[in-house]
Amino acid sequence: MMLKIMKRMRAFLALVIWPAAMVGALWPVVAAPASATAGLTAEQIIERLDANQYLSSVHMVSRLIINSGRRVLEKEMECWAIGSEKALVVFHNPADKGTKYLKLGNELWMYFPDAADLVKISGHMLRQGMMGSDISYQEALESEKLGELYRFELLGEEIYDGVKCFVLEARALPGKNVAYASRKIWVDAERFVGLKEELYAASGKLMKVSRVEELLRQGGRYYPKRVVMEDQLKKGSSTVLIVDSIEFNIKIPDEMFTLRSLMR
Repeated sequence: MMLKIMKRMRAFLALVIWPAAMVGALWPVVAAPASATAGLTAEQIIERLDANQYLSSVHMVSRLIINSGRRVLEKEMECWAIGSEKALVVFHNPADKGTKYLKLGNELWMYFPDAADLVKISGHMLRQGMMGSDISYQEALESEKLGELYRFELLGEEIYDGVKCFVLEARALPGKNVAYASRKIWVDAERFVGLKEELYAASGKLMKVSRVEELLRQGGRYYPKRVVMEDQLKKGSSTVLIVDSIEFNIKIPDEMFTLRSLMR
């Protein structure tokens, strides 16, 4: 049964807490006047970025495109989340219909309806790519604010993709269990959304690069519609998230985030 589970893990991807791995890429942000951003410290920039990541609740319908270099898989999914502690993902595309993922704090569970399998992801499995994607389970479980995990340094300002950005370097705080020892982040200087991020191992080797390729504006807020993550160790490997619809601060029953509900 475990062999079957591991094969399924390489075939599917659950988007549990992508914002934690993508520097809040899915949360909406509000543009600030240039005068309000002048002279900000690294800590103040990250505080604003962290503030934009947090919502009391969210409901999202999205598509996931996984390019392994040999084939392309497209998944359709629906996600409900309360804060950074609870998230439920349900797949709707025919090949994966009914497959579910549940995040409760630092625990991650998978349910496969065709085999009635309920599996907890732990140990060495956390370091694996989530179902063949370019995001590991450990990345998805990093739900703390960036300011609680890393020490930041403002390297300067730079124009990235035609947008003025703050460029920051992050190094993991002592004793923190993080997926990457350091990061380099390009933060939109007006809207405070991470537009690009480079993720590094302790050795200094570049492991992954993420980019926000398209933003939407809704009700005076901005949020990314298309996000790409590329694994620098795998030629031609990339994962693309396309957001079709999203609702913020909605009421979601706590009963949705239980193991009993997961197996229904």
